Amino acid sequence: MVEDIKDPEHPYSLEQLNVVTEDSIELNDELSHVRVTFTPTVEHCSMATVIGLCLRVKLIRSLPPRYKVDIRVAPGSHATEAAVNKQLNDKERVAAALENPNLLDMVEECLSPTFD
Repeated sequence: MVEDIKDPEHPYSLEQLNVVTEDSIELNDELSHVRVTFTPTVEHCSMATVIGLCLRVKLIRSLPPRYKVDIRVAPGSHATEAAVNKQLNDKERVAAALENPNLLDMVEECLSPTFD
């Protein structure tokens, strides 16, 4: 479901870059909960929040509305891990970010189905 999301800076998918792996996705249908833990390519990745937004938007669009989506940076993989995690899991911050046309365009581009 998220393996074909494109990286915002590289011409590869998040899966090809090992940002997201099958093992990093936890789905609990009984509790209607999904958690994706992603690993940015570098510790100071400036696109970590955008990658997390892409994951969140893709899951929200793909899963039934009863699911709670939790997006996390892998522990120890990013210099500002706590801040990124807080931002990605705060509904108001996510909504505000997605109201930014430039950011929304970037997310849509990462979610578009084909590589150029």
